[in-house]
Amino acid sequence: MKNICVIGVGYVGLVTGACLADLGNRVVCVNQNKEKAANLKKGILPIFEPGLEEIVRRNYEAGRLDFTTFYDEGLKDAEFVFVAVGTPSGSEGEADLSHVTAAATEVAQHLAHPLIIVNKSTVPIGTGDWVADIITTHKVKGVEFAVVSNPEFLREGSGVHDFMNPDRIVLGSTSRAAAEKVAELYTPLQATTIITDLRTAEMIKYASNCFLATKISFINEMANVCEAVGADVLEVARGMGSDKRIGPAFLSAGLGWGGSCFPKDVKALAHIAATHGAHPQMLRAVMEINYDQRKRVLSKLRELLGTFRGKTVGLLGLSFKPNTDDMRDAPSIELAHMLENEGAHVQAYDPVATGNARKILKSVTFCETPYAVAEGADALVLVTEWNEFKQLDMQRIARSMRQPVLFDARNIYDPAKMRALGFTYRGIGRGYNGNGQPG
Repeated sequence: MKNICVIGVGYVGLVTGACLADLGNRVVCVNQNKEKAANLKKGILPIFEPGLEEIVRRNYEAGRLDFTTFYDEGLKDAEFVFVAVGTPSGSEGEADLSHVTAAATEVAQHLAHPLIIVNKSTVPIGTGDWVADIITTHKVKGVEFAVVSNPEFLREGSGVHDFMNPDRIVLGSTSRAAAEKVAELYTPLQATTIITDLRTAEMIKYASNCFLATKISFINEMANVCEAVGADVLEVARGMGSDKRIGPAFLSAGLGWGGSCFPKDVKALAHIAATHGAHPQMLRAVMEINYDQRKRVLSKLRELLGTFRGKTVGLLGLSFKPNTDDMRDAPSIELAHMLENEGAHVQAYDPVATGNARKILKSVTFCETPYAVAEGADALVLVTEWNEFKQLDMQRIARSMRQPVLFDARNIYDPAKMRALGFTYRGIGRGYNGNGQPG
């Protein structure tokens, strides 16, 4: 059993802390929000993540996981401290490192024994060296420490599974011995471990996320070509994904990517590249294609309705992806605002994200069921591909709408079946059905 401190109880910090405790370690999570810390002790989580609540409760009751607002309590017996604080986008797309700076300074000021500082936050290349400088400046002389970069590769909605079943563990440090000690924490997971230098480890994280974002933007651009030439992007993606060099993951055309990682990481790497004399044209194109996709959906919906003024549009799903309540940069936000700006009334339903959505979408009417969203609507847009939407009584949906217009922005429905039920159906890049009708 190792003693571990985790700074931050957001998505990455809470999943990391809970899972490390579940592997048999003693973990103390530090967060300076008293209400959040108190709620966590009661088993009330600040995020929705399948399986996480059970792990937090089980390990808290077993005494392996605890929460505090005080750094001295968290660091008292710690051998490792994981820094998992937010790094949101700044005004120019750069990563805002104010939380990292604050955490590093606090760690330095409370450093009383040798410690390995593990950076879990996604940070610009060179931050590990910078954190080391901060700690050296503020720590008590004579206390040794090492900094290790250990980027996370967790997908929201499957974070617990991803932590426990990693594709690889990436570690970077100027101290090989420190990196190997961190690697020992992950030994029960039996994962491939890559040990490299600090800056390379930081770059691996950015390069990985930007490549995945690129795949999504690419398939969305192909979807637009499919619509123009009469091909079906689902079959195109299936054909492409069968090639082992490409693979099927992240080849789903739709409204594009959102959330807390892809948008800020693509912006941040583009900013890093530009400020170091490189020319990130592809990264800029990836961002442009993604945000244009949302506007294309609005344009196609406008063609179907003629005008949005006086019309009611229902949104099925609000979170940026299924199995999370995360609304950060969710496509639904921009879509709702654009619809309302053109005079539409928007009503919406999401299985878990409604609470977070209410704080952002002030004018939207939130419904208790997907059937209530369809009631009296002139159009229905499938925004987030929650599993429950795949099993709806679509005939009932069609009957309850003022106009049975269905825009399937995640391509989960069969176009022919939807038309047979009376819908005017549109998907993303679904080609033509032989009668000159776009899919």
